[in-house]
Amino acid sequence: MSSSRALLRVPKQWGIHNTFFSPSQFNSLRHVSTSASIRIPASRVLAKRAVQVRLLSTAVEPIPLKPAARLEELRRVGLTPYPRYQPPSIPLAPIRDLVAQYQDTMENGTKVLTKKYSICGRIYSKRESSSKLIWFDLIQDGHAIQAVFNRKAYSGSDEEFEIAAKSLNRGDFVQLSGYVGKTKTGQLSVFITDGFELLAPCLHPIPTRTGLMDPEKRFRNRHLDFLVNREGLENLRKRSRVIKFIRQYLDSRHFLEVETPILSTQAGGANAKPFVTHANALDMEMHMRVAPELFLKQLVIGGADRVYELGKQFRNEGIDADHNPEFTTCEFYQAYANLDSLFEMTEDMLQEMAKSVTGSSTVPYKMSNEETVNLSFKKPFRKINIMETLEEKIGAPLPDLDNEPIAELLKLCKENKVFVSAPHTVPRIIDKLISTFIEPECTQPTFLWGHPLIMSPLAKDIKLDSGRTVAGRFELFVAGKEIVNAYEELNDPVQQKERFTKQQTDKENGDEEAQPMDQAFCTALEYGLPPTAGWGMGVDRVCQILTGSSHIRDVLAFPTMRTLKPSSPTTAKE
Repeated sequence: MSSSRALLRVPKQWGIHNTFFSPSQFNSLRHVSTSASIRIPASRVLAKRAVQVRLLSTAVEPIPLKPAARLEELRRVGLTPYPRYQPPSIPLAPIRDLVAQYQDTMENGTKVLTKKYSICGRIYSKRESSSKLIWFDLIQDGHAIQAVFNRKAYSGSDEEFEIAAKSLNRGDFVQLSGYVGKTKTGQLSVFITDGFELLAPCLHPIPTRTGLMDPEKRFRNRHLDFLVNREGLENLRKRSRVIKFIRQYLDSRHFLEVETPILSTQAGGANAKPFVTHANALDMEMHMRVAPELFLKQLVIGGADRVYELGKQFRNEGIDADHNPEFTTCEFYQAYANLDSLFEMTEDMLQEMAKSVTGSSTVPYKMSNEETVNLSFKKPFRKINIMETLEEKIGAPLPDLDNEPIAELLKLCKENKVFVSAPHTVPRIIDKLISTFIEPECTQPTFLWGHPLIMSPLAKDIKLDSGRTVAGRFELFVAGKEIVNAYEELNDPVQQKERFTKQQTDKENGDEEAQPMDQAFCTALEYGLPPTAGWGMGVDRVCQILTGSSHIRDVLAFPTMRTLKPSSPTTAKE
């Protein structure tokens, strides 16, 4: 006997003629009612001792035909590869409903013979015990059930049984009818009696056994990724629950949901570099929005005291684990509210959201391969005063930022070994210091507040008890990621114009992310903006945290990917 093969001691009455199986066949062994002893040589990585397994059958994988040959073969045996769908005469039941109704109510080895059901789904696996008995696993919208194809129970002809048994393979979409029951081992199943039909064939192998782990292959073949890696669709389901929760939370507090323009003549409302395009019909340059803020505040001026928008923003900047050029935010604006209102509302929303989406206000999150932390969204959240904390970290007071102390700030950066890329503006240097010394400490939910005014051109100013004037603003960081940015909105049109002018100067000096002058918005402010609190959330990052995803692309259905050169095609094969 060759030492490279695994010896299976099985009774002859099982009808299995091959005694030896390869490692891949060994991995296919499944549970049934009879046990077999398997002895594997010590050289095998799979096992170094005698083990007991329960043998169902070997998973039969025919050598895949090329797409054209597979379609030709289906037609040759009389199957229509892409038939027009016809609802079955026997009632069609979602697999989800059958599992919910029968999984915990039936005893092993029993069937419900008073009613037949039809089901549809994709064949996830196929296992043959003999030419007359085949097991299929069907999956539909994330729910699975076994289908038992037994010649004795099937009402069709021998030829129909043989065609279905041989022609329907893993990945195909099928429709079948039969009785619901449980096998002797307790596997909920549909025992096929009627109409095993092909709805649409799968013309390529799905790598469910070898897996699909390479990020390049996964995200360039997202349809295949969802088929192989079930957590992908589960992330999207959780994302859907996050968005639904946000809407319900704001709707229940009488906020009006609106849609504002994605294309406009200039992009304002945030310090970011926009995408630029051209409107042929108008023969004019247009920008894709970087934030909806200025439009939403004009709605408050117009009489909508509570307004919000859930939608896409576009920023022509870097791509990394926390940034995608196209991303989703929620922004709301509430008249007659201040920063204290937003602190309380943010804590309440995040705590309730975590419970709603994950079932707990404590969420495990993998910070690195070596470290997993339990993030607690229980109120209250920690608060850090930015200016005071920065001065503690660098061991020196910050200069007066209104006087453009760029040289002094760069000197402080050099002394603290902090590199700041050009162009050198006060907001960029302070932001770099914050990201270096403060943000890494924000693992648990932490509010950063007390920003210098120069960093927040759209925020109202607040004078602290210490005498220092800061922006009426906070950011919420969780797991080192900024997920919320909130303001007491500046409503003085004169101050707003002055700050836009300063931003325009920075833009002319090379800061592509500085905001442009928006004269139309300043004019709108002259009609009166009531005291207003504004709030924005990065929905994608919240989804990252609540799904335990380390990369933003894991919570996007189709993340942005660099175009491949024609000479370097990426394919996903089993």
